[in-house]
Amino acid sequence: MEQPMGARAFDTHNPPAAALLDECVHCGFCLPTCPTYALWQEEMDSPRGRIYLMKLALEGEIELNETVVGHFDACLGCMACMTACPSGVRYDQLIEATRAQIERRYPRGPGDRLFRRLLFTVLPYPRRLRALLPLLRLYQRSGVQALLRRSGALRRVPARLRALDSLLPPARRSPGRSAPAAALPPTERPRLRVGLFTGCVQSVFFGEVNAATARVLAAEGCEVVVPPDQGCCGALMQHAGVEEGALERARRTIEAFERAAVDVVAVNAAGCGSAMKEYGRLLAGDLAWAERARAFAARCRDVSEVLDGLEPRAPRHPLPPGRVRVAYHDACHLQHAQRIQAAPRRLLSAIPGLELVEIPEAAVCCGSAGIYNLVEPAAAAALGERKARSILGTGADMVATGNPGCTLQIGAGLEGLGEPLPVLHVIQLIDASIRGVAPPV
Repeated sequence: MEQPMGARAFDTHNPPAAALLDECVHCGFCLPTCPTYALWQEEMDSPRGRIYLMKLALEGEIELNETVVGHFDACLGCMACMTACPSGVRYDQLIEATRAQIERRYPRGPGDRLFRRLLFTVLPYPRRLRALLPLLRLYQRSGVQALLRRSGALRRVPARLRALDSLLPPARRSPGRSAPAAALPPTERPRLRVGLFTGCVQSVFFGEVNAATARVLAAEGCEVVVPPDQGCCGALMQHAGVEEGALERARRTIEAFERAAVDVVAVNAAGCGSAMKEYGRLLAGDLAWAERARAFAARCRDVSEVLDGLEPRAPRHPLPPGRVRVAYHDACHLQHAQRIQAAPRRLLSAIPGLELVEIPEAAVCCGSAGIYNLVEPAAAAALGERKARSILGTGADMVATGNPGCTLQIGAGLEGLGEPLPVLHVIQLIDASIRGVAPPV
């Protein structure tokens, strides 16, 4: 029987599934953990409110107008609602399907269209990002950025450009000096042959995280393989509803690691790992790729999962000055989408002299969420400040997390409060402990 479709809302290509929508009983358990509901106390900016809008659109009761799309755009896709939901509603699949519909069906304004197109013309392409590095270094090291910030001139530019400026990583992060070697063999018989996923933004702006990941895995007896033909995994596009681009990058990623013939694929960016573990579902309708995607997804692990599953071999040393207070931030796509919370904490707690402290409202997003902090800068900034204040309340010396977007967002939030702290990847602290050196700050 043909399912009713709103002619002005969703088309017939993978709309939000009615069966999934019906699983929501509108109990409200999701409300306390939803970042946008916490900000605005608006029902339509809560998970159950958005599910109600999806159902109305699916049944042809409403169209995709500016108001309706605004409620969906305001969603961070953090999946905190899934952790809180007693009914097991797959909100991730619902919002993903809805955003793909919006990108096909809703005519965004020219400025919005241009900005989003610019982001997806640059961010998923490591070579293009690297080509921008000389300009970034010039902007920062010449003093132009500092002058614009001090003078208040940035207040006169659009909010999205101000957000872009605040989130720019330091120009000192140079991938040329910190990219991992093609392979780092262990000193003895390999425990695992691990393929290291290097990512797009991660490889260009956080190459030192990839290098630390390779060193730690090798120190723990793994053979580390870095496929040279890998690229973007498609996570940014998948989470923003750019369906075809995401699927194409998924296929390329699968091919690259199939050729590498690895036991597991280690991922050190939570958003990427979340997307890659979903490849089996994303490509389930593609007969040529369905089985390959399922096999690949089954091999994907966050690097904290890989290390947590191995008995430690490399000795850990205290981090200078010997006692360090570290606040661990749960990246949303690690704790909610991948359901990984204990592993990073166990790994950090194994470092001698490291005191691990919990951040209040740990389940609430920092406001990064892929490209969210660029396309929804006001909400993202409010959440970033909220997270930064929670971190400062712990009295921590530094922050550890597992996602590059969170690193930039939290760093900007702390900087905005005039209380900068080092924000590092968990793997960087483990690497420093194994090598007996100070963490990079």
